[in-house]
Amino acid sequence: MAGLKQTIIRGGLESLYFSGAHLALRPFVGGVGAILTLHHVRPRRPGRFQPNHLLEVTPAFLTRVVRDLRRSGVDLISLDELYRSMSAGDFSRRFVCFTFDDGYRDTLQWAYPILKEAHVPFAVYVPTSFPDRLGELWWLVLEAVIHRNDRIGVTINGRDRKFDCRSVAEKRALYDELYWWLRSLPTEAEMRNTVRNLAAFYQVDTAAICSELCMTWAELSQLAADPLVTIGAHTVNHPMLAKLTRDAVRSEMDLSRAVIEAALSVRPEHLSYPYGDRGSAGLREFEVAAELGFKTAVTTRPGVLFPEHSRRLLALPRISLNGDYQRMRYVRVLLSGSATAMWNGFRRVEAA
Repeated sequence: MAGLKQTIIRGGLESLYFSGAHLALRPFVGGVGAILTLHHVRPRRPGRFQPNHLLEVTPAFLTRVVRDLRRSGVDLISLDELYRSMSAGDFSRRFVCFTFDDGYRDTLQWAYPILKEAHVPFAVYVPTSFPDRLGELWWLVLEAVIHRNDRIGVTINGRDRKFDCRSVAEKRALYDELYWWLRSLPTEAEMRNTVRNLAAFYQVDTAAICSELCMTWAELSQLAADPLVTIGAHTVNHPMLAKLTRDAVRSEMDLSRAVIEAALSVRPEHLSYPYGDRGSAGLREFEVAAELGFKTAVTTRPGVLFPEHSRRLLALPRISLNGDYQRMRYVRVLLSGSATAMWNGFRRVEAA
């Protein structure tokens, strides 16, 4: 199913590019700028079972994106500059912002040198439990469980079920099934407990995954010291906020900001909602972010920015640099606004 979806999306992007439709539509749907979403930047890993490959791009691809944007004449700006432009209604020049979610170590190791050399500002949204070494990167724990075993058991809806996962195809199908089943569970606690039980039974060290992949506070301080870098809040525990109480949502946002300020002497004014889709963050979360005084907050809802977003600065869409689509023509189509306009039914703002 995932492979079919990728094929359909890739076909759509190819059609828009080679037909020239993305250029024809750009004056009408291109907006005033865009915010790019990244997670990992690192060399391609070996192995055919990589269900989270969509979250990583190579250093070479990031370099190509930066060079292409520079040649195109768009302004590469910080979130503070975006806030000032949007608030003032200054849309004289098209802009792009780079943002990185989760604070992975490869942001420092691979992305930072590329962006620093090119003098490109960027933001890193930090879930504070990750540098505190308490973070549960459950989607990677699930990947490790399936990768290391040929057969696993899971209790689903009160029934003990067994799954064979010897082949790569079986592993991919099982990961997709379990990932979306976990995302569908009614509470964050239920999902986390299920993954903890899997990790314990199949001897996957959750803490080791966090320690290996995520920056420490000392490493984050290296980035925070550079004026090119904006440190943003990304909650404490990286939960699906829509599944929490309002008080818990407020605590996740506010406490993460306080912890970052204590650790880095920088008070975040920008926020990223974990997961960031409609099922994880909506109107209630946007309201809480406003109550807490954040300047901007980003989702993962796909889209470019329009002048109307100046009234929706706490529900901003982004364009994902997806590891499954590492070709410059796809980036050009996405930044033209044509693909996301079709995806969004040509609605400019989706803030509910």
